[in-house]
Amino acid sequence: MRVVCLDLEGVLVPEIWINVAEKTGIEELRLTTRDIPDYDILMRKRLGILDEHKLTLKDIQEVISSMSPLNGAGDFLEELRGDYQVIILSDTFDQFASPLMRQLRWPTLFCNTLEVDDKQRITGYRLRQQDGKRKAVEALRSLNMRIIASGDSYNDISMLTSAHAGVLFRPPKNIIAEYPEFPVTREYTELRREIDRSFAGIHV
Repeated sequence: MRVVCLDLEGVLVPEIWINVAEKTGIEELRLTTRDIPDYDILMRKRLGILDEHKLTLKDIQEVISSMSPLNGAGDFLEELRGDYQVIILSDTFDQFASPLMRQLRWPTLFCNTLEVDDKQRITGYRLRQQDGKRKAVEALRSLNMRIIASGDSYNDISMLTSAHAGVLFRPPKNIIAEYPEFPVTREYTELRREIDRSFAGIHV
C-alpha cells in the first residue's frame, strides 16, 4: 500500500498563528516552526503571549473560522486521495482543525490537543507523542507500507527523513539551505509529479 503523509499548515492551509498575528496585531505570534526548530520552546512562547494579551481559545477559533485552504489545495488533495492513501500529520490541535478539515472534506488527520480551562484560557498542550510525525511514519513503514512525506518546516524534517522519500513544499530559504537532500516544489502540480516519481522509484 502506498501512503502519502502531508503536513497541514504551509502545505494545505495557511499558517494559523500567522493569521492570528495579523488579526490581533501581535507580531511575536508570527513565529512558526519555520523559525524556531524546538516546538516546545515555540509553544511555551505562544502560550505566554496569549496569557499576556488575555486571548482565549474562542478568540483563536474566530480567526480560524475565517480562514480557507490554500488555493488549489482542495483539488490537489482530492485527486491525490484517488490514487493513494493520504494522512495529514500535523502539530496543530484538534480544537483548531475542524473548520479547515471540513473545507478539505475531512481527510484523516493526526494532531495534538490543547489544555483549556473553564474560562477558555489555553493553559497547556498535549502531544500525542514526542516527535509524533516521525513515529507515525515509522509505524506505517513497520506495516510494510510505502511512504512519501511532504512538509515545509523544521518539525517536518524527521518525517521526511523517515519516509521512503521526502519532498519539501514551499519551504523558506533557511530550510532549503540546511536540507539540500530534499527536492523542493512550489506548486501542487510539481508536488504531485514528485510524489508519483518517488513512488515509482521505491522497490520494497
